[in-house]
Amino acid sequence: MPSTRDIRRRIKSVKNTAQITKAMQMVAAAKMRKAQQAALVGRPYAQLLNHILAEAAPRIAAFKHPLMDRRDVRKRAVIVVSSDRGLCGALNSNLFREAVKLDKDSTTFIAVGKKGGQFIARTRRQLAGEFTYKDSPTFAESRAVSKFAQDLFLNHEADAVDILFTSFVSTLVQQPKLMPLLPVGKIQAVTAGVNAPAEPLAEGVRTDIFEFEPDEKTVLGALLPHSLNFQVHQILLESRASEHSARMVAMKNATDNAKQLIKDLTLEYNKLRQSNITKELLEIASAQMAVG
Repeated sequence: MPSTRDIRRRIKSVKNTAQITKAMQMVAAAKMRKAQQAALVGRPYAQLLNHILAEAAPRIAAFKHPLMDRRDVRKRAVIVVSSDRGLCGALNSNLFREAVKLDKDSTTFIAVGKKGGQFIARTRRQLAGEFTYKDSPTFAESRAVSKFAQDLFLNHEADAVDILFTSFVSTLVQQPKLMPLLPVGKIQAVTAGVNAPAEPLAEGVRTDIFEFEPDEKTVLGALLPHSLNFQVHQILLESRASEHSARMVAMKNATDNAKQLIKDLTLEYNKLRQSNITKELLEIASAQMAVG
């Protein structure tokens, strides 16, 4: 049975842990708001870019691009977007559970985030490349990942490229999602799997009249790689928002559990202390009776 000193030490230790988890919760909440805002800001640009591509594509009946080349899939590359740090609940576990379902022999992985790289090395899967990205992902980081994946596809090292990431639904809900990236199929809105309705175009922007210079084929050929780069960038923003949301919720749960544990330990401490006091009083009373 633990002594009162042992229980006091445990209470002090749990209180210190609760202070740490509370601080981490507050930091994650601040970062989450910033990450959510960054993800929302990119949506109008993504929608306008899609309108331009959708306007140009029907005008070119015979348009072909190497990134649209469809072939039999013998080797598949998958970009796994994970976090760099842990303590974010089951975020990475759910993501890796989806990665395990992929064929180990015919799939090569591109790790974006340290946890993804560690998972691929631990499970002895094929690793084509590894990247990291900041809390506020830059477009240069996203373009490097996208360019690496495009090179794999264009060099026939991969017949298809998918991207596995955590889609941000809400603060409490983040869902792992596997989305095809290459070859480019039907042009559609680049929203990185966001379930929210598309934002309307800015006032005054018309989509019924576009003039392309020098021509639609040249513009579409230049915008196609750029749209892929931006799609990856939007996904990185969504993944960061999911990570900070999951970490905030996990740290809040840890703080609440620590407070409950402190209450239970305090109750146990008081019971043990009362029991010792009662025992001492009985011993004093017994001694007095023996003397008398």
